[in-house]
Amino acid sequence: MQNSSAKLVSTKAVLGLIILLVTLVGCDSNNEDSGNSDDDISNSSTYSNDADSSSNRSITTQSTDTTSHPIEYSEDRAACSDYVAVRKPLFGDLHVHTGLSFDAVAGRINTMPEDAYDFARGMPIASFPQNENGDAIGTAQLERALDFMSVTDHAEFLGERALCINTESSEYDGEFCTKYREIEFRGSKMLASTIGAVFPDIPQRVGMLCGADNSRCLEAAVKPWQRTLDAAEAAYDRSEECTFTSFVGYEYSGSPGQSNYHRNVIFRNDNAPDLPISFYEAPLDHMLWDQLDGQCDTAENCDYLTIPHNTNMSNGKLLTPYAGMEATNENKVRYAQSRLKREPLMEVFQHKGASECVNGLTSVLGAVDELCEVEQVRVLGQTTTARHFELKGADLHMDDPVTEVTKECKDGEFGHFGMFGGGCISRNDFVRSALITGLEEQQDIGLNPVKLGIIASTDGHYGTPGNVAEDKWSGSVSGEMTVEQRLKPGMLPSGIRGNPGGLAGVWAEENSRDAIFNAMLRRETFGTSGPRILPRFFGGWELDSNSCSRKDMIEHGYEKGIPMGGDLVAHSDSDMKPSFLLAANRDSGGQETPLQQLQIIKGWVDTEGKRRFEVHTVAGSSDNGAGVNVTNGERFGSGHDSLCAVFTDDDFDPDVPSYYYLRAVENPSPRWSLLDCLKLETDARPAACEEPKRQVIQEMAWTSPIWYTPK
Repeated sequence: MQNSSAKLVSTKAVLGLIILLVTLVGCDSNNEDSGNSDDDISNSSTYSNDADSSSNRSITTQSTDTTSHPIEYSEDRAACSDYVAVRKPLFGDLHVHTGLSFDAVAGRINTMPEDAYDFARGMPIASFPQNENGDAIGTAQLERALDFMSVTDHAEFLGERALCINTESSEYDGEFCTKYREIEFRGSKMLASTIGAVFPDIPQRVGMLCGADNSRCLEAAVKPWQRTLDAAEAAYDRSEECTFTSFVGYEYSGSPGQSNYHRNVIFRNDNAPDLPISFYEAPLDHMLWDQLDGQCDTAENCDYLTIPHNTNMSNGKLLTPYAGMEATNENKVRYAQSRLKREPLMEVFQHKGASECVNGLTSVLGAVDELCEVEQVRVLGQTTTARHFELKGADLHMDDPVTEVTKECKDGEFGHFGMFGGGCISRNDFVRSALITGLEEQQDIGLNPVKLGIIASTDGHYGTPGNVAEDKWSGSVSGEMTVEQRLKPGMLPSGIRGNPGGLAGVWAEENSRDAIFNAMLRRETFGTSGPRILPRFFGGWELDSNSCSRKDMIEHGYEKGIPMGGDLVAHSDSDMKPSFLLAANRDSGGQETPLQQLQIIKGWVDTEGKRRFEVHTVAGSSDNGAGVNVTNGERFGSGHDSLCAVFTDDDFDPDVPSYYYLRAVENPSPRWSLLDCLKLETDARPAACEEPKRQVIQEMAWTSPIWYTPK
C-alpha cells in the first residue's frame, strides 16, 4: 500500500456559529424568462424564473467560522476556508485517460497524468495537431477550470504497454511487441482480446509477453502506476484555499463477450494498492471489492468506491446483480452488502452516449420518453454488424462479420458485442430500469443491490478532462482530431455518433477529498451532459408547498426533507403523500442556454409485480417555441434562468417501493456536429449533417434518486 502519515483533524460543528449569508428569491414555475445574467451562480441556492429578480441571482451560501471546522480529514492537510454548511456545487471529471492507457497510445496520444491535471486546473497543455514525428504542436486549454478530477487509466496492460514501447525492455524486440507496434490500432486489439473472454470465464494475460507467472507485466506496471499516484498528489491543493481536488484512481476494464464490464475505482486519499487490481486478478465485481477490501484492511485510513460506466453497452452484464455467481440467498445478501458499501454511483452520461433509459422495453411499462433518445447510441430494432476477434500467439484472428437486429434480453440472458452495438439490450443496461431491478431485489432479500446515485464524466482519451463544450470540442478518442474525421461514422462510440461527454457534480461542504468522497458515498451527486446546470432535489412529508418562495428554501429542504441520494422513511400515517422540491439554475457560463423544463421521474414495482415508470413535467414546458436555426446554428425562443416547483405524488401507494429523480432540461442548442458541418462547404458535408439528431441537442442534468421503502 501507499501509506501517508495520516493525521485526523477532528472537530465538532458548532451550528450556533453558522453565519447565514443566504439571499434567496421566490419561484414561479410558469413565467418565461429570456433574459441572460452575467452573475456568478456557482454557489447559488436561488431558484427563480422571475425576470424582474435577475439582479438578485448572485448568491452567497452559508459559511462557518473555520475555527469550528466539522470535516474530519483522513490525511494531513489544512482546513478549507471555503466550508459551506448547506453545501455547494462542485464540478469534476472522474473518467479520464492519458497516454498510459493502451487504447489512447494507439492514437499516438502522448498526454501524461500530470498534463491532464494541469488541464483540469485551467492551464494550457500541448495538444493536437501533431507533426510528422507525432509530437503535439498545438495547445489546449479549458475556459473554466474543474473543481476535482481523477486520472483513470486502464489497470489492464499498464505493464504490457510499457514492455512493448520501452526500448530498454527485455521484450521490446520480441515477437509480440514487434507485431504490437506494427499497426498501433491493431496492437490495441491484440491486448483487448485478452479481456474479452466469454462471461464469466477467467481471462488470461499474454503468456509469451508476461511470462508463465505474469511477473514481467506486473513488474513493468509499477513505474506507470507510481507516475499516476505522484501526479495526483502533486495536483492536490492541501492549503486552506482548497482550489482543486485530485483523486487517485484507475479503470478496471473487463470486456467479456466484447461487452462493457468497466468500472472506475476512486480512492479517498493517497492510500492505494501498490498495483491496481485489474480484471485479470478479479474477473467479477464482487471479487474486485473483496480484493480491494483485503488491501484496505491492512492500511490506515484506506477507503475506495467503484463507479460503473457506459452501461448502455454492457448486454446486461454490468449492473445485473449476482451475475457470474451462484445466486443463493446467502450470496445475494453478501453481494448486496458489498455493493451498497463500495458502489454507490453510476455514470449516466459520457462520450459513448447516455445510459438513462431506452424506449421499447417490454419488461418495463411506461409511455415513450423522447428525451431517452438524446445521445442514445443503442436502440432496440437497429441492425448492427460486429465480429469476434481472438489472440492466438502473436497473431490477431477475426471472425466473419455477424449482422443482427438488436433485441431485448430475456431475463437471465446476457448478450455479446455490446461495445460494437450488437447483441441484446437488457433493462439493466439503463439506470431507470436497473433501479427498478433493485426495488425488486429489495422486496426479495431486504437489501437493494442496485441502489446507485448519478454522476457523469467524459471518458476522454486525450488527457483533456472537462472538455465538454459543444462549440469547442476537438474529439474524445483517436481519429477525431479534424472536422472531417469527427464527422465520419466511426465505431459505435466515435465519429459523428460520439459526443464530448459530461460532468460529475457533487453537493459538498468544501473542495477537499474527504468532503467530496463523503458526498459520493451519501449519493448527493448529479450528472450533466456537459453544461454546469445546478439542480437541487429534496423529498419529504412536511415540505412547504410554497418552498420556492421561502428565503430559507435550502435550509428548509434539509430540515424537513432529505436530499438527492437519500432514503425517504415511511410515514406512520398511511394517508400522507410525499412531496418533492425540485429546483435548478442554468449554466451561467459558456453558451448559457436557458432551461426549458424540470421533470420528475418515478419508478416502482406495482402490486401485481409489474415494473413501471412515469415522467412528470413539473415546471416549464417542452412547448415553449425554442429551437435552433440549422442553417447557421443560432438559437431562438425564450426559456428560464431558473425553475422551481413542489411536486406531490397524489398516486402514491405506501405499500409500493419506489424511487424518484430530477431531470433538468435545457432549451435546444446546436450539437457539435452541426457546428462542425457548418465549417465545411455545403458540397463537402457528409449526409449525416442533414440528420436532425446530428444537428440539435437538448442538454440536461440528472440527480441521484430518492428512494422510498414501505414499512
